[in-house]
Amino acid sequence: MSTPYRILVIGPSWIGDMMMAQSLFMLLKQNNPDCCIDVLAPGWSLPLLVHMPEVSEAIRSPFQHGEAGLRQRYLLGKSLRGRHYDQAVILPNSMKSALVPYWARIPLRTGFVGEMRYGLVNDARKLNTDTLPKTVMRFTSLGLPARQTLPENIPLPRLATNELDISASLDTLNLADTHTPVLALCPGAEFGPAKQWPARHLATLANDRLDQGWRVWLLGSDKDVDICASITSSTNDRCKNLAGKTELGQVIDLMSRATAIVSNDSGLMHIAAALDKPLVAIYGSSDPDFTPPLSNKVEILSLRLSCSPCFKRKCPLGHLDCLNKLEPERVGNAIDLLLEKESND
Repeated sequence: MSTPYRILVIGPSWIGDMMMAQSLFMLLKQNNPDCCIDVLAPGWSLPLLVHMPEVSEAIRSPFQHGEAGLRQRYLLGKSLRGRHYDQAVILPNSMKSALVPYWARIPLRTGFVGEMRYGLVNDARKLNTDTLPKTVMRFTSLGLPARQTLPENIPLPRLATNELDISASLDTLNLADTHTPVLALCPGAEFGPAKQWPARHLATLANDRLDQGWRVWLLGSDKDVDICASITSSTNDRCKNLAGKTELGQVIDLMSRATAIVSNDSGLMHIAAALDKPLVAIYGSSDPDFTPPLSNKVEILSLRLSCSPCFKRKCPLGHLDCLNKLEPERVGNAIDLLLEKESND
């Protein structure tokens, strides 16, 4: 029996990027079904990787984002030598991200040149942003031999869930598993208020669905507690505010039970897409052409004003028209359209 081809992927540091990396894992498995894929990744991402069946093992990275930790990287690389990886695929472009595969003595180390990583990356690719405009295209291209053209249909990320975990999460959070439709709202965004649809618009949308007999769940991290509290207050406490009260694995379980999801451009948006849920994705300062949600059940809403995308944390013009002028009625109509399409499929 031949030994499977062993691949170590150096994973990215953000939820959205890790979700797009699943397309790479899927492509690697399509081309070599017997290959073994391990992922070196931040600790927060391990519950996410558990839901990716292509991943054999998720290895916790001991490094903080931006930390050099040269001695630790050397020791980690040395500890991985006994795994006899055939190839490393290095998704981040930083110099330090290429050190562990180098010190692990992995013979083929694939990645973009990035921070002049010649030698550390011996299968170094020059990034052509014209031919690879999207992040998911860049990641998946590293799973192919150099100069091989990407397939027309890149595999879409798909997270696997199971009913036992979902039921346990619902019980833990005191959420009844009924047939009542659920709207999950994800009000947060990592890169600041210029990516966040206003709380008053979210509250208007929530009140509309609550009046129709829906349940509304507010999902987010500790950073989203204030905006979710504002929305909850504006709905007379009719929402279930779960911001800061859930682990990532529980959020995945809850999203899998939602009837529809509305999210800013955030990591949770990419998770919702990978769960194949009807999703309205709202873009303000960022570019839906660069990091779109990878799903066939998504409605992307962007006013595409002349001033956007600006990629700023705060609106440089002081008005945030790209989000303020995106009315709740339009988002509600997008939800209804997605649900109608789903019922007709």
